[in-house]
Amino acid sequence: MMDLCAEERPREKMRQKGAKALSNAELLAVLLGSGIVGKSVMDVAQELMVSAGGRLTLLGAMPLERLISHKGMGEVRAITIAAALELGRRCFEEAAIVDKRSVTSPELVYQLMLPHLKNLDHEECWVLYLNRANFVIGKEMITSGSMESTLIDTGRILKKAIEKQCSQLILVHNHPSGSPLPGQADIHQTEVLRRALSAIGLSLLDHVVIAESSFYSFSEERVGKG
Repeated sequence: MMDLCAEERPREKMRQKGAKALSNAELLAVLLGSGIVGKSVMDVAQELMVSAGGRLTLLGAMPLERLISHKGMGEVRAITIAAALELGRRCFEEAAIVDKRSVTSPELVYQLMLPHLKNLDHEECWVLYLNRANFVIGKEMITSGSMESTLIDTGRILKKAIEKQCSQLILVHNHPSGSPLPGQADIHQTEVLRRALSAIGLSLLDHVVIAESSFYSFSEERVGKG
């Protein structure tokens, strides 16, 4: 009976005070619903947060297989948690897109793309497709690479840019190492893409390299803090 009461507390607290009053562990407990033999739902939720270093961003980046293997989870619960965190990420992303500011500064690019690239253990190359007013009309991952590099697929970027009828675009990729400074390969591939786009009348507004809490802008040739 005591265990049942403990499991109902996060839901009761949410009912009375709203979701904002709950801790991260309590919100996870609401999603989990119940505990396991010998552990309350709060015990399972708190242990899950500990396994992610207390950070939802790390929990969101955790592979599904690792979530499933966590004691007290299982496939159904792991998928529920992963789905909830993905919804949160998409909500953040949607809010950035709905914001009607023109995406012309590297700071805005950083804010828009950080949910996609934060805490990855490999490099990914993304493209933001913009109209003449610099509003985002599309974005997608072009390539996924290793810990130290990823290929900028110029041919695919040109094809997609033509299909989307964009006027200009911004290239974005991450550096899992923590330093946003571009390497020689980054510089060379950026110039190749810039020339290829120019040949068909399109502009590469910027190439932004995103690290954990900072970014580098090719157009402004500077490092900025997130």
